[in-house]
Amino acid sequence: MDEQIDTVTVAAIGDFHVTEGDQKRYCRLFAEMSEKADIIALCGDLTDFGKTAEAEILAEDLRSCTVPVVAVLGNHDHECGQPGEVARILQQAGVTMLGEHATVVEGVGFAGVKGFIGGFGRGELGAFGEQAIKAFVDESREEARVLENALRTLKTERVVAVLHYAPIADTLAGEPEAIFPFLGSSRLAHAIDRFDNVKAIVHGHAHTGTFRGQTPRGTPVYNCARFVAEKATGLPYALIEI
Repeated sequence: MDEQIDTVTVAAIGDFHVTEGDQKRYCRLFAEMSEKADIIALCGDLTDFGKTAEAEILAEDLRSCTVPVVAVLGNHDHECGQPGEVARILQQAGVTMLGEHATVVEGVGFAGVKGFIGGFGRGELGAFGEQAIKAFVDESREEARVLENALRTLKTERVVAVLHYAPIADTLAGEPEAIFPFLGSSRLAHAIDRFDNVKAIVHGHAHTGTFRGQTPRGTPVYNCARFVAEKATGLPYALIEI
């Protein structure tokens, strides 16, 4: 376990949607983020269609990072049906992919999953009726289960949860309310709120949402989709002190 330092700055960003025409587009950005932060967290939708060529372009730019990088995939990274290959390419560039396993950097724990859809609060979809509905809800529950299990392994005083889908509805404000159930699930927040040591949650996915909210227990949640972060902070990423 790394030695804990007083304050750790996390630069969190999501929704690059890298295409095959984006060669060297983000080199300078990653270098800049490395200067301003101790750790970089990538909140999914790193590629546009989950193509290996897109992942390789992003991986080349990620080699500009001089600090540790942790990441989760997003729904776009699954589009071509090869998320494992996308993750492998990013890992070869030095990225720690979160999921079943958590990690500790500079004394801060990081756990994360892509997450899934399902809705929030009383509007959350339940596992009743057709088998397709039950399978849908099972997927949402499984993502929350993996996240909770990863969080349980972390014994650090400070933990950051990294997601793609939103764990609360507040950071979706600005998106059409009709699509809120397709942008996240409160099951993710329920899993996180079982732990006292989670100090911040970062996610992406909601491109026109709201920068900050909190879970029912009061844990800060940041929508770090680069479009939202830039509107809120003037930078395409969030700088969060932990």
